[in-house]
Amino acid sequence: MDKKNKNTEEIFKDLKKKHYGIYGKHSAVEICSWNKKALRGEGVCYKEKFYNVDCHRCAQITPTVINCHFNCNFCWRPSEYMKEWEMNEDLLDDPKDIVEGLFKERIKLLTGFKGNPKVNQEKYQEGTIPTHVAISLAGEPTIYPKIGEMVGYLKNKKMRSIFIVTNGMETDRLLEMNKNKQLPTQLYLSIVACTKEMHQKINRTKIKDSWERLNKTIDIYPTLNCRKVIRFTLIKGMNDSLKYLDKFIEMFERSNTDYLEIKSYMHLGLSRENLSADNMPDHQEVLEFSKEIEKRSKLFKIHNEQKESRIILLKNKNSKVIDFIK
Repeated sequence: MDKKNKNTEEIFKDLKKKHYGIYGKHSAVEICSWNKKALRGEGVCYKEKFYNVDCHRCAQITPTVINCHFNCNFCWRPSEYMKEWEMNEDLLDDPKDIVEGLFKERIKLLTGFKGNPKVNQEKYQEGTIPTHVAISLAGEPTIYPKIGEMVGYLKNKKMRSIFIVTNGMETDRLLEMNKNKQLPTQLYLSIVACTKEMHQKINRTKIKDSWERLNKTIDIYPTLNCRKVIRFTLIKGMNDSLKYLDKFIEMFERSNTDYLEIKSYMHLGLSRENLSADNMPDHQEVLEFSKEIEKRSKLFKIHNEQKESRIILLKNKNSKVIDFIK
């Protein structure tokens, strides 16, 4: 059967085979590769190096596993199942139930690490109780109308940090979260295009006014009361030409983001059907691109890097944000 014609139950069966934990009607959790490495003592995610996040205690979740406005060509997540971007408000699961349900699913997914001689058992025990939640697993989390309530519930559970990655299509929801003090510890806005044509080619949007929505979110980004990051995925042959760089820098500076992460496209998962390994920059190429941003920008300076993840961190020189989250 064509993946795009599968119903939700069939999609969830497929995702479970891919080691996703599913809760309710639209939410999922997965143990990421860095989470596994941290438990085995084989290194940590760049988020721990940059921001002091506990990698082995990170819960990567989503309340919208098959809902997104885009079908980005570089996305390695299961976007083949993302037929729709809207959610039926009559079929929404409760934020508290989602969080508790996904945390239980996460413990099940970690079971194989218990007693494993390659795993630090103290870290395993710690890892079963998350201190960091990344609402970024798959889909677009701000489509979920109760995302603010979910963040509020996580804050009440005393999480050390909560990250959300958004494509910027739900500007009004971000403003509502800001008004209600329900923004995450750190908000990521993904930007990969500096023209409408490039946006349509890379993001493969399902909505007509997506370019306008993205720019609206960039414009309100400085008003949001939380730590802010722009995530830029560098794709060779698509958005890496220096002729576009001044346009990108204008967008980055307009956002007044605290941090700018320049990360290589990784040739993984579904993206292998859309792009080739030739589209994947090495770390040196990411570094050279970042140096050019530093050279041309009034705001951003190279601040950190992690070679294993092919990522460079630049920081806004006017930002008062302290790198390490307490």
